[in-house]
Amino acid sequence: MNSSRKRVLSGIQPTADSFHLGNYLGAVKQWVALQETHDAFFCVVDLHALTVETEPKLFRNRTLLAAAQLIALGLDPVRCTLFIQSHVHEHNQLAWVMECLTGFGEASRMTQFKDKSQKSGSDRTVVGLFTYPILQAADILLYQPQYVPVGEDQRQHIELTRDLSQRFNSRYGETFVLPEAYIIKGSAKVNDLQEPTSKMSKTSDSAAGVIDIMDAPEINAKKIKSSVTDAEREIRFDEKNKAGISNLLTIYASLTGKSISESEADFAGKGYGDFKSGVAEVVTDYFAPVRKRTLELLEDEAGLLKLLKTGSEKAEAVASQTLTKVYDAMGVVPRGK
Repeated sequence: MNSSRKRVLSGIQPTADSFHLGNYLGAVKQWVALQETHDAFFCVVDLHALTVETEPKLFRNRTLLAAAQLIALGLDPVRCTLFIQSHVHEHNQLAWVMECLTGFGEASRMTQFKDKSQKSGSDRTVVGLFTYPILQAADILLYQPQYVPVGEDQRQHIELTRDLSQRFNSRYGETFVLPEAYIIKGSAKVNDLQEPTSKMSKTSDSAAGVIDIMDAPEINAKKIKSSVTDAEREIRFDEKNKAGISNLLTIYASLTGKSISESEADFAGKGYGDFKSGVAEVVTDYFAPVRKRTLELLEDEAGLLKLLKTGSEKAEAVASQTLTKVYDAMGVVPRGK
């Protein structure tokens, strides 16, 4: 560990054919900044994605696509440790230890599990969804990070991780760093283009409201130009009364680096058509090189896998050290050499 830098860890699931604008502005953009100031570990959490039924070829492609997009969006395998979760076997091993420390009622109270299991019914809810937060705790604790960059909706998972860390430490001796949630402040909240009062999400009713980074520029331009606005003519930020216009201003400001007031000034006296065209141009210009770089990385799959192998080896060096400490503390007999 670089002693002069605090360690951070976060991950993202490979559950779609593209990251969307909300993924980038809400998380990945901040990760790119954190790799310059912290000892940063980022992973594609493919094991977590197995809680839903997967088609093997599609799942494999999406995992590599997620990794390639992260690199194309600015994560540098030299400046950070970037890896695929399943490439480091210690994740599963520590998860079992944490499962043996977690109460059934404690796991049952996790909001995500309660919500999803109520929708699907107990017979169609897999055990992996129940233990998902415990694997997530293991993901974190393996790397002894001081901070875990998450959205506000993940705070409960970090609290469980902290509880398990303290429980282990009090039972077996000081072993784990107590991680803190690094709630990303000031990250842009991007909403659906068709339902501008709702968060942009892959689970939205219409794909027309989601800006996918890997979509062709003309597709995203069309989505922006077809976005829901209002019957007024003034381009100003007012989330309550002008949700659609405010959402587009947020997107424009986030990608140009301008303030909201500067963004409003750029379109003073212009109509909604010109405004939407301007936002569309900024979005397509911003992500065109990202899309190109992602496709180049996927074209050279052997090169991409080599980068990820280097990352997994760096991650494994830390993870194996943590697991050895855990097993020693618990009295697990080591394998002879």
